[in-house]
Parts: sequence; structure tokens; C-alpha cells
Amino acid sequence: MTVVPDDSKNLITLNRKITLDFRLSEAFKTLRTNIDFCGDDVKAIAFTSCVPGEGKSSVSFNLAISMIEAGKRVLFIDGDMRKSVLNGRYQMSKATGGLAYYLAGRKPLVDCIFMTNIPRLFLIPTGAVPPNPAELLGVKRFKHALETLRDQFDYIIIDTPPLGSVIDSAIVAKQCDGVVLVVETGKIGRNFADRVIDQLNKAECNILGVVLNKVEIGGKYYGKYYGKYYGKYQ
Repeated sequence: MTVVPDDSKNLITLNRKITLDFRLSEAFKTLRTNIDFCGDDVKAIAFTSCVPGEGKSSVSFNLAISMIEAGKRVLFIDGDMRKSVLNGRYQMSKATGGLAYYLAGRKPLVDCIFMTNIPRLFLIPTGAVPPNPAELLGVKRFKHALETLRDQFDYIIIDTPPLGSVIDSAIVAKQCDGVVLVVETGKIGRNFADRVIDQLNKAECNILGVVLNKVEIGGKYYGKYYGKYYGKYQ
């Protein structure tokens, strides 16, 4: 069953131009390559962090951009229904549906998926801010959406809230093929990161790796992919 829009009725326009300098572009190409080598069965990937402000939204969205530049067809789901930053950051035009509407049963899935003005990039925005995000994300409708959409996209990238603050991301990650943790250089301690990773393990999430973000190189901050997690914090 195809549920992806094929006309301009469901269109979100990103009014802010997305530009990456050479080093940052190369960093995302490396991340993209590492994701590719995780296997063909790893298609739905959640991104989280320990605390707000570590850059998980930027990392996940720029990875999606890097993937479409490589010819991939990508669906980006804004799963941070508590505090989405994407709308303001990229000056997106307003949508009449979104994830919250679908999960609450108020709109069908097809009405919550939007084309964008970037070829091969599709988007499910958060929609309205619900009073119960964790409960909504745990309903069977979210799992059903992933099962329906995974055959229609090369990758599904999901931005989720910081796991050190709320449980939402573990709920989402458990239903995905893998999860990536974004950690800002020098912002949190090893023990805190260990606790967040332990929470993902307890939820039986497949941890693909860690992105060390905002690494200072020559006076500028860059993201760096650190491969498989196992052993990094021990």
C-alpha cells in the first residue's frame, strides 16, 4: 500500500538554505557511509542525546540531506513532540497535519506525510503539541507506520527528545532498526552518558554508534562519527 503523496497538495517548503562547509560535509558523508555499512535491514533510525542542546536535530537532519545527495529517498520524522526546533531553524511553511494527528487517530497517515522542496526528502512534522507524547509514541499506530513506510524509502530518520530528560526516545528507538546517540564535546560526564546508554540497552534498542558533536577544529566546531559504541565509555 502506497501512502506517500505524489503531488503538491501536501508540500512543506524549507525557506532557509542548507549549506555545509567542506569539513562538515565530509563528516556527514562519513556518518552516512557508516550507516550504510550497518546493513540493508537498518532503515529506520532514531537519533537522541543525553540533554537538550547537543545538536541531535541538526545532526539527524543534515544526515538526511547527505543521504538524498547520495541519491537516497528519505523520510524525516520530527518525533520531538515536546520541543521541536526544526520548524523555526529551517523556516518551514506550516503543515495542516503531523505525527501527533496520526498517532491520535485524527488524520490518516497519508495526510501527515509531506513532500518538501528538496527532491527525494519527505517529512512528517510533529503537528500539534500533545499533552501525552510518551503515551502516543507507544501506541501500535507508530509501529504500524514504520512497517508501512519502510518499503517506500531507503531510510527513515527520526529525531527524538533527549533521553536524559524524558523516556520518549527509548520508546521510539525500540521500534526502530537502530539508534544513534549524539553527544556534545565536554557537555556531559561519562557517568551520565553511561546511564543513558544503559537505558537504551534496557529497552533492548540496537545502538548503532555515537556521534561526538561540536568538536573544535581550527577554531570551528564540527561533528565527528565515532563508530560502534561498544567499549567507548568503559
